Amino acid sequence: MWPPIPDLGVETIWENIWRGLTEATPLDQANLALGLLGVGLMIRRSRWAFPVGLVAVTVQGLLFWRARFYADAVLQGFFFACLIYGWRHWRRDSEQKNEPVRVTWLAPRSRVGWLATGLALTLGWGAWQQTHTDAVMPYRDAFIAAFSLVGQILQVRKHLENWIVWLVVNTVAIAAYWSADLAYTAFLYALYLLLAALGLSAWRQALVKIPQSTP
Repeated sequence: MWPPIPDLGVETIWENIWRGLTEATPLDQANLALGLLGVGLMIRRSRWAFPVGLVAVTVQGLLFWRARFYADAVLQGFFFACLIYGWRHWRRDSEQKNEPVRVTWLAPRSRVGWLATGLALTLGWGAWQQTHTDAVMPYRDAFIAAFSLVGQILQVRKHLENWIVWLVVNTVAIAAYWSADLAYTAFLYALYLLLAALGLSAWRQALVKIPQSTP
């Protein structure tokens, strides 16, 4: 379920990354550009993150399906719907309140609830994939899919904890995709890991600057 990461030297790692960058298909290149742009805009709490994200998840879904990461591929359809909801939600709030996007914390009970939801989805989804599909890593695939789902919901609801979820998801994804010889995808998630750290810092500053009431 969780294969070990290949014991590769630093030189081999950089060779694989460089090969992935230079030999990537146009679809892979588009995936990289759109993904980084979309997350960068989300860090800035810009509504432009949503139309960019809609195109990005469409491309990402196609790539995952080709690689037989089915849970991740299907998840992009949920992301598509979630981004449409978030776009409308952010626009409505900005127009009604005439102020920057508000960042909030989750209540402690809500944090426990979302963690339990992510774990339950991981176990259920992973078990189904293991018995009904030829998924490469069913439980790993399900973990990333389930907690990506949680992170996406928390993000469009403007909860700071979404970046903590993305930090965990991206860390697991780097190891998993590298072990599956998807060096280019692993490299992409390493960049996402860095952006998640930047997002956590930026949204935490916004949390301090804008008066909040804890939901």
